[in-house]
Formats: sequence, C-alpha cells, structure tokens
Amino acid sequence: MSTTSGARGLFITFEGPDGSGKSTQARMLAERLRRQGRDVLESVEPGGTPIGQQIRRILLDPANKELTATAELLLMFAARAQNVEQWILPALARGAIVVSDRFTDSSIAYQGAGRGLGREKVLDLDRIACHGLVPDLTLCIDIDTETGLARALSREPGPAAELRFEEQAVEFHHRVRAAYHHLAQREPQRFRLIDGRGTPDAVAAKVWEQVAPLVQ
Repeated sequence: MSTTSGARGLFITFEGPDGSGKSTQARMLAERLRRQGRDVLESVEPGGTPIGQQIRRILLDPANKELTATAELLLMFAARAQNVEQWILPALARGAIVVSDRFTDSSIAYQGAGRGLGREKVLDLDRIACHGLVPDLTLCIDIDTETGLARALSREPGPAAELRFEEQAVEFHHRVRAAYHHLAQREPQRFRLIDGRGTPDAVAAKVWEQVAPLVQ
C-alpha cells in the first residue's frame, strides 16, 4: 500500500474537472462499501473537518476575486493538513477505507497547472502537509471541459454559491483537464481515468471494476 508506515486501511480518492460527477461517484462508492459492512470515512476537499470547512468558504466564495494563486494554494494545503492529521490518518490506522472527494492531485491540476504555479511547488507543500500519504487508488472521472462546466453551472446553488472555480476562464479548465491526463500517463498504476459519460450507475460500474480487486 502507498499509505504511511503502520497504516492498515485503504485510501481511495476521486478527481475530475468541475461538473464531472466525481462527488456523486465518491458518495455511491462509499455507500456500496458500507452495504458490504466496511468501515468507511468519507471526506471532501477543500473542507472535511470543521476547520477545513471554514477555509473552504474562503476558497470557493466568488467574492474573493483578489485571492492570489499562492494564497489559494496555501489555504488548500492548510485545510488538507488538518484533514490528514485529524481524520484521514486515524481512520487508516484503524483499518478503515477512506474515500476522499479530491486530494493533492487536485492541487497539481488546479493550482499547479491551472494557476501556473508548477508541480514542484505543490509537491513541496504536500511533503509538509500530508506526511508522505499517497492514495492507494485515484479515480479521475473524465469529461470534456464544456460539458462539465455546463453541468456545474446548472446545478442548484447551495446556501452559499461555491462557484469561484467554475467562473474561471475556459482556458483555465482546459489546463486542469490536461494536467489530469498527464497524471494518468505518469502514474498509471495509481491514477485511472474513468469515462464520465453515461448514467451515474453506468459510471459507478466502471468505478467498481477498478476498486473491486482491492477490497475483495
């Protein structure tokens, strides 16, 4: 396993462009694993812990147009560090399956490529914040940029509209998707692209094909 020394659980992350359906797939997988009697921790980024949720509000609020790329990256990792130490590592230590909606690969795609900060700057922070934690399996729900953005922008807004990233220029989102494809080429054993077209159940079946060998 790719988790830190002593961890006995399984760490599965979901990635994908905005509107890809990854959050739905993460939830469906967690529910399926629970029906099998598994101990599952669901997490979402940015956010997760109560402290992380406070940071999330800053990161996703469209009003924060002056937030710089570097500050954005640091806030992402502040929330992630809290999540890793407070929730994820303890869950893995007790043997749970952690299903996370985004992790460091999102920062490689969004801040590293989308914002132009570069992969190495992201990985430098990852080494500090994540204690060497790497997902055992990453499932990237892939969908073309225009379709994904149309989906994301058509969703019913929550109590506070979290549209700061969706409102970025389409070129930003093209860079994000290209970075995900590069990750799939770079780490094919861990990082798998899943075709996000089709019904949620059809996509979930493709997800399960990748997860089943690790849990059966």
